[in-house]
Amino acid sequence: MLMAEDYVSIVVNNEIINVAPKTTVGEVLKAQDNPEIVGGLISNSVVGLSTSINVPINLTPVYSNSREGHQILNRTSSLVLEYVLSTFFPSYHFQVGQSLNKGCYYELVNPQDVQADFEKLAEDINREITKLVEADLKITTKMCGIETACLLIKDRRGSVVKLLESRPYDQIVLLSRLEDFYAVQYGPIAPSTRYCKNIKIAPYSNGIILQFTTKQVKTANNTHLINSYNENRQWNKMIGVATVGDLNEAILTGKIKDVIKVQEGLHEKKIIQIADQIAAHRDKLRLICIAGPSSSGKTTFLKRLSIQLRVAGIDPVTISLDDYYADRSLMTPEQLSKLDLESLDALDVPLLVEHMRTLVEGGKVMCPHFDFTTGSRVDPSKFTPLQLKPNQMLLIEGIHGLNPAIANSVPEECRFRIFVSALTQLIVDAHTRIPTSDTRLLRRIVRDRRYRGTSAAKTIAMWPKVRRGEQRNIFPFQENCDVMFNSSLVYEAAVLRTFAWRYLLEVPTTDPARVQAQPLLSFLNLFVPIFPDHIPTNSLLREFIGGSSFAY
Repeated sequence: MLMAEDYVSIVVNNEIINVAPKTTVGEVLKAQDNPEIVGGLISNSVVGLSTSINVPINLTPVYSNSREGHQILNRTSSLVLEYVLSTFFPSYHFQVGQSLNKGCYYELVNPQDVQADFEKLAEDINREITKLVEADLKITTKMCGIETACLLIKDRRGSVVKLLESRPYDQIVLLSRLEDFYAVQYGPIAPSTRYCKNIKIAPYSNGIILQFTTKQVKTANNTHLINSYNENRQWNKMIGVATVGDLNEAILTGKIKDVIKVQEGLHEKKIIQIADQIAAHRDKLRLICIAGPSSSGKTTFLKRLSIQLRVAGIDPVTISLDDYYADRSLMTPEQLSKLDLESLDALDVPLLVEHMRTLVEGGKVMCPHFDFTTGSRVDPSKFTPLQLKPNQMLLIEGIHGLNPAIANSVPEECRFRIFVSALTQLIVDAHTRIPTSDTRLLRRIVRDRRYRGTSAAKTIAMWPKVRRGEQRNIFPFQENCDVMFNSSLVYEAAVLRTFAWRYLLEVPTTDPARVQAQPLLSFLNLFVPIFPDHIPTNSLLREFIGGSSFAY
């Protein structure tokens, strides 16, 4: 007869299962028979299939088509690529870059040393990955101290070791092991190489793309995105900070003040260049359209651009797309039930277009104001009369600012379009990127918790809807811009850590938002925190942490 100490009770899908101590999550979920199960959820924390269970828990499978499942497979795929490059192509030094074409772009950083045929290189890498998938090699996790981790990591070029050396000396490091290759593990991974069967390497520009699908991917026009990425790579070199380890070193050695000054100076220089570009065509331009995703810093960018336009002798006049929301009091119950505030259909587009055309042509309009409390426009007697003077330009800002239905409503020679992005400048190490959406989410968590009374849990819960709206209404039109401005700051995560750490700890372990809060906490733990004392009051970051010289 089994005694209670001989087994552990686990609840899976409301069914109690008794297993021996140290049974793995994969064994409990029978993941070997279901390749779509790639991890597990315990107390709203994602764990790998190789995690041992020693106490009674509730266990939920994580499937490959979920957000958390994608993250597990992406980490595993990155590890496999890093192993292949290190083992079979050691002369090629790649550095991870932006998310592109259903994958991640890896740029060759030593082109002067290697003349690469990227098409052939992609074929060769794909061949080695196929062999690994077929071999189903085991991927294990090793816990060790920092000194041991630094000795085991094969790539001694600096980015990983520098990051580890900025951690507390007694901190435990998790390493992934594939054959004799070790890499720092930044989250749960799959237990073997067979889980990478759906990845593909494709040539792109001066590098390759690790695509997380074997399906044919239509190459998107990413000209402005790549130009912005390349510009920020140059900024990183100028500042001397490209990785989290570089940033931590700058903080610990007291160089962070100069890093902040140079980074903010580069932002200001870019805004001045955009203002000068607009001013050079002041005889024709009448409309400036500004768009960008949530928490990209559009509002502060608009205010700073307005100042530089005034310096150039142009008087900017701003109207908000929010004031052109359709009056809900005029909608039927059926229309209200289908209302999506992220959709273009939520705006009174005909009225907006009519006003824009009238203003550009020199006419006068009565701009409405929308009351979000009532969901209706204010009384017409409170509308604002507006007519552009010869030295004035109309600025509109909102998520639909680059949508052709709005931006293209006036002649091309009369308009200038700006996309405000937040492309994360830092990378964790040469093969580990920081998702741009995570940085924006941290900005929003801090702002909403400090100034809008919204908990981190509620902000996280709303984020999937925000992201869906961005994918439908914003990103498809980002390449329609005339210029892209990257609002990301190389030092900002270290500042956001000072605020967001506590707000994320407030999320209860029982709350589903903890699934996303926990990885964000782990991410922030990579940074040495800094206080915002030396951040200028006109910085874009002030929009989220407070202390701005602008009114919002």
